[in-house]
Amino acid sequence: MSLAEHPSLSACPACAAAPAAQQMNGSITSPNIQLSLPTIHCAGCISGVERALSSVDGVREVRVNLTRKRVQVAANADISAEELVGVLADAGYEAHELDADAVMSGSGDGAARDLQMRLGVAGFAMMNVMLLSVAVWSGATEATRDLFHWISALIALPTVAFSAQPFFKSGWGALRGRRLNMDVPISLAILLASGMSLYETAYGGEHAYFDAALSLTFFLLAGRYLDQRTRLAARSAAAELTALEVPRALRANGQTVAVSDIRAGDEIRVLPGARCPIDGVVVEGISEVDRSLITGESLPEPAAPGQSINAGETNLTGPLVVRATSAGTDTSLRRMADLVAVAENARSRYVSLADRAARIYAPAVHLLALMAFIGWMTATGDLRLSLNIAVAVLIITCPCALGLAVPAVSTAASGRLFRHGLLVKNATALERLAEVTHVVFDKTGTLTEGHPHLDDHDATNAQASVAVALAEASAHPLALALRNGLRLAPAKVTQLREVPGYGVEGLWQGQPVRLGRADWVGAQAGGGTATWLRIGDTRSVAFRFRDTPRKGAAEAVAALRKAGCEIELLSGDTAEAVADLADTVGIDNWKSGLRPEDKVARVRALAAAGARVLMVGDGLNDTAALAEAHASISPASALDASRTVSDIVLLGSDLSGIGEAVTTARSATRRIIENFAIAAMYNLVAIPLALAGFATPLAAALAMSGSSIMVTLNAMRLR
Repeated sequence: MSLAEHPSLSACPACAAAPAAQQMNGSITSPNIQLSLPTIHCAGCISGVERALSSVDGVREVRVNLTRKRVQVAANADISAEELVGVLADAGYEAHELDADAVMSGSGDGAARDLQMRLGVAGFAMMNVMLLSVAVWSGATEATRDLFHWISALIALPTVAFSAQPFFKSGWGALRGRRLNMDVPISLAILLASGMSLYETAYGGEHAYFDAALSLTFFLLAGRYLDQRTRLAARSAAAELTALEVPRALRANGQTVAVSDIRAGDEIRVLPGARCPIDGVVVEGISEVDRSLITGESLPEPAAPGQSINAGETNLTGPLVVRATSAGTDTSLRRMADLVAVAENARSRYVSLADRAARIYAPAVHLLALMAFIGWMTATGDLRLSLNIAVAVLIITCPCALGLAVPAVSTAASGRLFRHGLLVKNATALERLAEVTHVVFDKTGTLTEGHPHLDDHDATNAQASVAVALAEASAHPLALALRNGLRLAPAKVTQLREVPGYGVEGLWQGQPVRLGRADWVGAQAGGGTATWLRIGDTRSVAFRFRDTPRKGAAEAVAALRKAGCEIELLSGDTAEAVADLADTVGIDNWKSGLRPEDKVARVRALAAAGARVLMVGDGLNDTAALAEAHASISPASALDASRTVSDIVLLGSDLSGIGEAVTTARSATRRIIENFAIAAMYNLVAIPLALAGFATPLAAALAMSGSSIMVTLNAMRLR
């Protein structure tokens, strides 16, 4: 196994202490370079990245977004992204260039702010109209009463026209599509309450119900706002994958061109530390390639003439000349993005419990109100009385409780999971998670820490000192693990030289020494991950490594199995490494050497057999499977694309909370069903009263508010 150049991770002590910290420094004007920072976790990392980049001449402004693990840089035209990546690597931070145009094309989360503004307006207007209503209830008559009604109308009507727009637009869209949703009866109730109140005011009636219309609008907006706040402002994972593509390429003649200008047969140069922008075949150079983004394999693989290399893979040690076989929209990275987009679209067709209830509830509400109007009109011939009763029926049956049933529970459950280190970021995630029957884990970076650790060796102290000296000449992950594991003073080795793709060699006490791949030092490779040392003509010595399981991995597996879930481990790593980890954490079913499309195929096969799959993964190679699964979880250390497509993000390093996520989701689903039952019982009592004419529109609005409070209190039991 060779020792190759590899950017070291940040040794930031605050990262371990505050993985859930979030910092959002304001966006900067016209950033021309954007970098992904997958290993940052805390405020200390933010200041470290900004300090390192600000020290570069020509960099004007730097802003780090910890939530999205990204940095925006405004710099002079002569500053390249590759230069900044190198600066961050020297400072101990892993970085990847993002396509700035693709990143900036995403939209921000303005929906929650818009709802919050409309909610505030409705609440302010509702309080003022209720104050005016107190005077009417207290006995104001004739001119005074009419004046207060007209003032209420001047406040209520513009407020309803502005604040209730989300319901009006949604309801009108449903009617245009010749269907009904919950917003149709909501819109009708608000409009009829406002219209009847205006009619009563214009003709000097004793009762106006502007406060009922505003109360209805306020409580429904509160439910809609709660629903919106359970989601994160995350862009499409397919867009994140596209942004990971390298936007520029270096031709073999030294000319820098846009990747879109590269054609099959063109030769490009891939420098050490750079990601390959195209799929191709190596025609010149020897190096090592980090394929972890694509395959999940944690260790680099050798690259030599005749071997293939894919877009998104990182060249580590030596320069390569690659002949393009496909570029642009034909690369493996873009095909993976397309696969994710298809899977995301399929998941978006999932119908929530609230929507399923609306299909039955909405037509019934309209029919009931219409029957009430026709019945009272036939019996009394009084248009005003019939309309009042119809409006009361429509308000009292308004699906406010149903509208709050899901978001109230989702908010309570999300808060409970957040305290266990899990951030829910999808509106239907809890419902889908509650239905899970199978759990599929990735290995490297998910069940393990993703970094090799020295396991054992049979070297003497002298041999180990030589190995440390050779390892200090390389930044390969095994070299770093060897130095950290041995913690010995290095021997005096001279003429140190790293051979790309093979290892490090030098002279010690007049003897040639080598540390690296088994075939390079003349050893017989065995199973597992190892690097080999040979001193002169003596027998080679092996240093063996293993990836440490994450904290709570075994506990998570046990909790999921106790919850009745079948568990599998799918990995692109070697069979020996996967088998060892599976045995350690207690997983019986596992597969190794899988590519991204293999993981997707397995998830699809399980789904076809009737399983509801929860996928837990962190790498680019897991993104398509995460999108394809019924529900998905990614650790906070995962790539942007993986976190974006996932329903839940694991904020800390402890996996034990995954079992809690499934049990909480199942409890949340039970609470939602209970809330539907509360709403149904309320309707069974309230609807007959409204149909009999015993409930005014105002009383109906108060009753509707009471049912909403009951639903919210039931949801809070989850906390």
